[in-house]
Amino acid sequence: NKFYESVKMRASGIDNAEGKQRIIIELYDKFFKTAFPKLVEKLGIVYSPVEVVDFIIHSVADILQKEFGRDISDENIHLLDPFTGTGTFITRLLQSGLINSRDVARKYTSEIHCNEIVLLAYYIAAVNIENAYHDLLPDATSYQSFEGICLTDTFQLGESQDGEKLFSEVFPQNSKRVQRQQKAPLRIIFGNPPYSIAQKSANDNAQNQEYPILNEKVANSYAKLSKSNLNRALYDPYIKAFRWSTDRLDGNGGIICYITNSGWLDGNSTDGFRKSLEKEFTSVYIFDLRGSIRGKSGISAKKEGQNVFDIMTGVAITLLVKNPEHIKEKATIYYQDIGDFLNRKEKISKLKEIKSFGNDKMELKIIKPNEEGDWLNFRNASFENYIPLAPEKNLNIKANSFFVFQNPGLLSSRESWVYNFSKIKLVDNVKKMILFYNEQREKYASKLIENKAVELDDLLDTNPMKISWSVNLRTALIKNKIISYSEGIKTGYLRPYIKQNLYYNKELVERPGLFNVLFPATNVENKIICISGIGGNGFAAIISNVAADYALVKTGNGGTQCFPLYYYEENTSKQKGMFDEDNKNDFIRRDAISDFILERANNQYGTSTSLSGRISKEDIFYYVYGLLHSKEYIEMFANDLKKMLPRLPLLENVKDFWAFSKAGRKLAELHLNYETVAPFADAKVMGDASTGSATQYVVEKLRFPKKDQKDTIIYNSKITISNIPAQAYEYVVNGKSAIEWIMERYQVSTHKESGITNNPNDWSAESGNPRYILDLLLSVINVSVQTVDIVNSLPNVKFE
Repeated sequence: NKFYESVKMRASGIDNAEGKQRIIIELYDKFFKTAFPKLVEKLGIVYSPVEVVDFIIHSVADILQKEFGRDISDENIHLLDPFTGTGTFITRLLQSGLINSRDVARKYTSEIHCNEIVLLAYYIAAVNIENAYHDLLPDATSYQSFEGICLTDTFQLGESQDGEKLFSEVFPQNSKRVQRQQKAPLRIIFGNPPYSIAQKSANDNAQNQEYPILNEKVANSYAKLSKSNLNRALYDPYIKAFRWSTDRLDGNGGIICYITNSGWLDGNSTDGFRKSLEKEFTSVYIFDLRGSIRGKSGISAKKEGQNVFDIMTGVAITLLVKNPEHIKEKATIYYQDIGDFLNRKEKISKLKEIKSFGNDKMELKIIKPNEEGDWLNFRNASFENYIPLAPEKNLNIKANSFFVFQNPGLLSSRESWVYNFSKIKLVDNVKKMILFYNEQREKYASKLIENKAVELDDLLDTNPMKISWSVNLRTALIKNKIISYSEGIKTGYLRPYIKQNLYYNKELVERPGLFNVLFPATNVENKIICISGIGGNGFAAIISNVAADYALVKTGNGGTQCFPLYYYEENTSKQKGMFDEDNKNDFIRRDAISDFILERANNQYGTSTSLSGRISKEDIFYYVYGLLHSKEYIEMFANDLKKMLPRLPLLENVKDFWAFSKAGRKLAELHLNYETVAPFADAKVMGDASTGSATQYVVEKLRFPKKDQKDTIIYNSKITISNIPAQAYEYVVNGKSAIEWIMERYQVSTHKESGITNNPNDWSAESGNPRYILDLLLSVINVSVQTVDIVNSLPNVKFE
């Protein structure tokens, strides 16, 4: 009632069609997000601003005239909005004036089609479209319902007929509409497809519908042309919408125009999709509206500007033309970027002003893709000539790469449960979840013993305050696997300069990686260079001597990838004595730096110069770490580092090699021993009485006095740190300065879903050092300043 009353209140006094549409969209969008959040997530419901809708409608009309010499009002120009929502696209089409008055009735009754699967949206869309039609015919003697709308799942139309059989039994009239639509020669398909790829966790119970036939078509086209091993993004519903629409277009050609996530434009895993568009269409028009701020910060986020939707993912309007009369080897691709630093209002205003792809105000440029399928941010050709960091096959000791071993960061899928500043609380959280898991397992097993057919989703308790389900944990339950608590608490590197207690256990860590090979025992030492993986929004590198989390330097889609100095194998030949407690000799240490790169470096540089001597694998390891901090390298190959793991040269000048190796060693010492680095000498600490009680050092949340006043940090109500140099904030790793990582993570926080509180003061208390957080912050300020000095002193190399 409140919802409808608010509609009534806000609609009163609105005397224009555009205003009414805006109210319907806004109220309906807010209503759905509040009332049905899981449905919104599952179906990817996001309603389009009227200006976006109008741009798409006018673009379709203009390009139809330009490419085919046809008018949108012409007979047999059938249009479909496959995901109509509240019917805004069809409503605005009727209100646009693009359809001649003499053709309106024919279009309305025969040639305009739309689908919607959500019942409430279906009814609102029908009334919305019908109202717009009758506004055009004020003298009509009778009310005419809109027969072009179908209550159906568009993607299901290409699958088996079981779904439509159900609809035909329950809604026979609807089934006839669907059959009529399936026979229509569609020339225009437009709208706003769903954007959701999958549930965030197994607790969500918001799994996307499966479409085997459509998935196979994606696999045989987009995935087949992709060079990426990770092509999960190709099964996002909005990509499937392009596949479905391409196959559904009439044989005489037509137009598809959607507003979607813009990640496909430059995504590493969507290269096959881009290549398919080049092959399957004659022209491609793109208006990149930007707004991608997820995983970005600072100037890169500001340049993206605000989004035209209330989301953090960038969007673009894409119009595809398939014209059989203009067959060519590859499509002509027209592209325009809306510009930097624009807010939502400015972007909407620009859309309204330009109005269409057919407008001369569009500053379209022609894109010429390369062989790799890059459309934007082209790779540097010289990058391919460098030596890869990792081998194609792990543990290939004959690989022509810097390392023979690569390992992804561990992916827990339940961070709040398996990490905590408090070891005591971590053990308690883990034991509670294990207990609850086993209760659920026994419940499921008992149903099977009773020979009762039971759906796991119907049986499982998905209360996130009791458990965090994941694919592997659900599989363990189905297999009736008992999970027991084991002594597995280690130190884990969660975020830059943030270590926490970690329950490293293969049952509760979804993808534990091979850290048991890198750190097989607590007294076995190792060092690993951690870098952001493929698909990131910026490159980052940091070194660790403990297990590293997948999110440690995760930028965008690119999760942490680890390259160790050593890896270990079990020493099966060792005879253990009764009193032999030292397990260091239980393992054989192997070099992870390849023999290939060692031999090549020594052959290239020789041993005659007094600067070098014979180069060791450790020297090469630190050379890599130093080179990965080179501003010139990161800037020159920024586009390549989004699409590939680093490839590095052995620099021509031996002096440069040693400069990077020695700098890398210094950086490693700083970054590994950051907790014990001396405090920054010039920092002023007010209110710190070293003889004070432990409570004096307790933090709730570290903060700046003002947003842009970063020379001072308010530690708590008693302690303030000032005189922090601006240079310290220049050391940025994973999109944030090291200091701001400390400030963000060293605060008392409660995880929204699980209700678990993580208190950094527990780490201080359990370590026996109440000053730990204060000392850490002062040390990291010094680490940051020294890092900037070292990076700035690196040789200025021209990478060619």
